[in-house]
Amino acid sequence: MSVATALSAATAPEVPDAQLLARCAARRAQLARRIADAGGGVALLPTALERLRNRDAEYPYRHDSYFYYLSAFTEPQALLALEVEPDGSVRSTLFCRPRDAEREIWDGVRFGPDAAREVFGFDAAAPIEQLDTLLPRMLLDRTALWWPFGVHEDLAARVQAWMAAGRAQARAGHHAPVAQYDLCSVLDEMRLFKDDYELQVLRRAAAISSDAHRRAMQAAGGGAPDELREYHLEAELLHAFRRQGAQAPAYGSIVAAGANACILHYRAGNAVLRRGSLCLIDAGCELDGYASDITRTFPVGGRFSGAQRELYEIVLQAQHEAIAAARAGARFTHPHDAALRVLAQGLLDTGLIARDVAPDVDAVLESGAYRRFYMHRTSHWMGMDVHDCGEYGEPGEPARRLPDGTRQPAARILRPGMVLTIEPGLYVRAAADLPAAFHDIGIRIEDDVVVRAQGDCEVLTQQAPKSVAAIEELMHA
Repeated sequence: MSVATALSAATAPEVPDAQLLARCAARRAQLARRIADAGGGVALLPTALERLRNRDAEYPYRHDSYFYYLSAFTEPQALLALEVEPDGSVRSTLFCRPRDAEREIWDGVRFGPDAAREVFGFDAAAPIEQLDTLLPRMLLDRTALWWPFGVHEDLAARVQAWMAAGRAQARAGHHAPVAQYDLCSVLDEMRLFKDDYELQVLRRAAAISSDAHRRAMQAAGGGAPDELREYHLEAELLHAFRRQGAQAPAYGSIVAAGANACILHYRAGNAVLRRGSLCLIDAGCELDGYASDITRTFPVGGRFSGAQRELYEIVLQAQHEAIAAARAGARFTHPHDAALRVLAQGLLDTGLIARDVAPDVDAVLESGAYRRFYMHRTSHWMGMDVHDCGEYGEPGEPARRLPDGTRQPAARILRPGMVLTIEPGLYVRAAADLPAAFHDIGIRIEDDVVVRAQGDCEVLTQQAPKSVAAIEELMHA
């Protein structure tokens, strides 16, 4: 009987599917080739630390995204080491918690080094307690060390200790790595492009989150109770996430009633959803390590008023133009620029920006007058993290110097496999110089899209209604 089979008979932790494990092995090989191109070395990647919430209660544990990307291993107290030769061959070693009968009564069954090696396909595994003994030997006489700079607490101090152990053997003819590189610089570029497996998970996460938004809209529809509160809709979201297998929200859910929608990072509170007001929900689930990110804005009771509808249609058209601009070969900034022109025209047409302040769209954009009502960007990368890693400037393309002396990086070129959000909005806080009908209206519409090789991008979150007609129909179904 294999170690893994014996472990499964003892209520083992869940084993990842074979497709994911194969993808992780392929990613390790891909990373090794890139490190080999730079001369080889050792790459070290720890998982996230456990965090104390208060007293002896911990926050729910969530693995480090980089670590999971290469390992699929979700237990805490673990580190992955890759020894890469100049020819690209690689030896993988996982350091993890050993089996412990007493602790497993409290915390659940662990894989342990032997089963982890067999199940996850590593070349070797060792107890995490041996890290400070084995790492200095692993680094000895290597040319370079690759590790994530500025990401993991206390890792820099441990790296220096391991390096010092190598330097201490100089009189015996040995040496520590003479160069150190940021491992994230390579992994960020790899993670920016999603493979078919990742896109399958992202589609499923988007479908679950879309269903959650539909559920929340229905709860706030024509038959909604008078004392419906923000946390009631948050509960609907969480129910839909977990009922369909998502492990957690991908971020703190925003459920903002009325004027609260003008607070960009508002969290669901206890405010009452007043019939006839708008509610903005920005929420998405995390499924198998991958995020979704959706925002919808809808009227409590199920009918948009005239001013609400007018602003909503402007934001919806801005999003439509931005999605159309998210095509292979375009720049990352093109969706934002497309959305801005629609929003600027809408702000002029509604009188929110007076024409004696800015007479036309170009003047609105040049003056920045729109920033009073739209103060964030239209997109960000998305994947394992809701604000995923990846450069926003085009690698190898020089920045241009602006008239004020600052330098502006050349925007990233959109390529197939990139996943980004499209999320324009308008936020009108009450003010004496603004038309009263628009006071305290906050609207954002956000979808997740995949850049495709040809044609329009794929909208992952299209199952969440966003036209006025579709929202009103759902809320009165």
